[in-house]
Amino acid sequence: MRLPRSSAGWTIAVFGVLALLMGALGLLWPEAQLRMLGFEVPQSRAAGDYTGTFLTASAMASFNMGVYYLLATATEWRAFYRFTVVFRLVTFTVFTIVVLADVAPGRFFMVALWEGLGAVATAVALHLDARRAAAAPDTAEPGRQVPAADSGRPAAASADSASRSAGADR
Repeated sequence: MRLPRSSAGWTIAVFGVLALLMGALGLLWPEAQLRMLGFEVPQSRAAGDYTGTFLTASAMASFNMGVYYLLATATEWRAFYRFTVVFRLVTFTVFTIVVLADVAPGRFFMVALWEGLGAVATAVALHLDARRAAAAPDTAEPGRQVPAADSGRPAAASADSASRSAGADR
């Protein structure tokens, strides 16, 4: 896997790695994850208590989300970066409301804060990356098209550079 090529890519990569790790922790040791979030872990569960089932589903979703974020980083999928800013702010809002409504323990607010700060960090990084790209001189290779700073689309390459790239993958 390649390293991120932009500041925004780094923010997405960090979140992706942490989501993947937290998902793996939830799958392998769900009680530890519950304790980290401030939830009680009873010695036994009553019949009809599907906490374990829900934890498995949430952990698997977190693991998968980590993979998606890392894939977006590897491809520098900037439209995805922008998309995450909006929905991580929504997540921050919902998780904060859940804590304020006393549905979740106060420590759960750390998850909301992580989402909100991550969204802001990605938004700032996107802005700085766009400013840097606008200020940089055109240093493209001959025959190679440079993408717009924030187009969200991959660069189109000429036929001969695409074939060179394909040969390098073998």
